[in-house]
Amino acid sequence: MTLRLGDTVPDFTQASTHGSIDFYTWAGDSWVVLFSHPADYTPVCTTELGRVAQLKDEFDKRNVKALALSVDSVDSHHGWTADIEETQSTTLNYPILADEDKKVSELYGMIHPNSSTGNTLTVRSVFIIDPNKKLRLTITYPASTGRNFDELLRVIDSLQLTDNYSVATPADWTDGGDCVVVPSIPTEEARQKFPKGVTEIKPYLRLTPQPNK
Repeated sequence: MTLRLGDTVPDFTQASTHGSIDFYTWAGDSWVVLFSHPADYTPVCTTELGRVAQLKDEFDKRNVKALALSVDSVDSHHGWTADIEETQSTTLNYPILADEDKKVSELYGMIHPNSSTGNTLTVRSVFIIDPNKKLRLTITYPASTGRNFDELLRVIDSLQLTDNYSVATPADWTDGGDCVVVPSIPTEEARQKFPKGVTEIKPYLRLTPQPNK
């Protein structure tokens, strides 16, 4: 299955370190970051799971739930969890799906036969899913490169901002920075809509201070 941005992601029920998870029910009205791993006891992924645990307060502020996935068993996950907590100095505070039958991996297109992980293991994908269960971002990383979770938080900030205001975010934007007025709004209308001011660089390129700051 190929998931594209804007698609409704598939529901599933799968075992996890926090018990059986019915995805739609578990997600509720939250955003979700679902991220997959080729196998337990892998070094780069160990650092990643620890980093996500450390960022729990940041995810909570954005109404985001984290959900990891690996194709190993719940028992294996619990053993790996102990290593993660020991080596990363944190407490794992979110579930890891035990996708032994690869049901979720197949539903979400996480198995890439030509990747360096081989044809039986999940690639290292990230999915950002909104409260309407729509796919808003997907990134697939090579096994050798750790994921940048600060970047994922930045994307979530942008998505949540642009869902509520008629703006987009420019290159390297971070929360609090100037935003781009969307092209569908004429400049004069934009000046009324954004009382903090509109700077017209080109007729199609207008900047305004972040509207919710």
